[in-house]
Amino acid sequence: MVPVPIDQLPVRLPEEVSFDRPGNPLDRDDAWRNVPCPSCGAPARRETDTMDTFVDSSWYFARFTSPHATTPTEPEVANRFLPVDQYIGGVEHAILHLLYARFFTRAMQATGHVGVEEPFAGLFTQGMVVHETYKDASGAWVAPADIRLSEADGVRSATKLSNGEPVEIGSIEKMSKSKKNVVDPNDIIETYGADTARWFVLSDSPPDRDVIWTEAGVDGASKRVQRIWRLANEAAAKGALVGAAAPAELSEAATALRRAAHGALSRVGDGVERFHFNICIAAINELSNALSQALQSAETPDEGMAFALREAAEILVQIVAPFTPHLAEEAWGALGHETLVAETAWPAADPALLASDTVTLPVQVNGKKRDELVAPVDASAADIEAMVRALESVAKAVGDKPIRKVIVVPRRIVNVVA
Repeated sequence: MVPVPIDQLPVRLPEEVSFDRPGNPLDRDDAWRNVPCPSCGAPARRETDTMDTFVDSSWYFARFTSPHATTPTEPEVANRFLPVDQYIGGVEHAILHLLYARFFTRAMQATGHVGVEEPFAGLFTQGMVVHETYKDASGAWVAPADIRLSEADGVRSATKLSNGEPVEIGSIEKMSKSKKNVVDPNDIIETYGADTARWFVLSDSPPDRDVIWTEAGVDGASKRVQRIWRLANEAAAKGALVGAAAPAELSEAATALRRAAHGALSRVGDGVERFHFNICIAAINELSNALSQALQSAETPDEGMAFALREAAEILVQIVAPFTPHLAEEAWGALGHETLVAETAWPAADPALLASDTVTLPVQVNGKKRDELVAPVDASAADIEAMVRALESVAKAVGDKPIRKVIVVPRRIVNVVA
């Protein structure tokens, strides 16, 4: 390998190049590729692969602002669009691609191609999808699709589907082709549907942490998805008609259901903005439970409960839509709508229904949580102390020791010191 002398740079690319076949066209241009060695003058060959892929991927976001321009960028347009609002990528991207993109942006600022110094305004680093690894007796990796898992007396074991030979269950690692611990998304989609796969990935853990892929977890996600479909159909049968107005008076049960629906709506909206998708799924599950209990209790719902059932079901479907779009559209239709939920405005949570009359306070005894106390939101510290002292769990935790102090942090926590 001989470097091109400084006085021969830059090396000009040929003007007449054919892209009619796959591969690097420079390898087929003998006149350009075959040159004398700049060191000894003997026949030599130019290197044709000198551009790392990061050269392209490190500034494409700037090019996308004017994809048809005859210059690399149109600075006025690029400066109006950039920086990119949100960068999402795995940890490898945060280390390599992000670094290169920042370098390129500084360079392009120096050359006048863009006017910004930083290419991305926000960064979110997502976790990996991980899975168990498996090896056969010869030490060869075995794919999850090729084994059968079983459990007896709390001990898990694995065997090959092809011949029943035992398989060693290894550690949980990032999915990779080399270790064969990959799951084909097409298999999951064919068995459970794409929405179930989405639900499982989002609900298992925060998106910035690794997700352990398990068959049991996917099956559980499938049941949750099916449950929402059933709830939508039951609410359509028992709830008010589409577009029904809220009655003047509502029962305590109907108001409680409305509070649950608007509380979930508020939590999901906030969770999406913060990338807390697992918290969104938890809020959806809580609303599903509340709607299920209301449907079971209301054999023949009155006007107020019928309205609450309709409203809760519609909110449930709308907050599910970003995570399970296919399910949401089917459920939206089952509720009697002829439009698409994707084209429906995001509902607004009623502030009056978000305010609670009670507050749940964790109760600690000598620094360890022993119970929770549901108290009126306007209860005084003295009232809360009296209620805490009356708790059986506190008496059991304290034992024969006298209570020296009860510290009440309003609307936060209660500490009992014994």
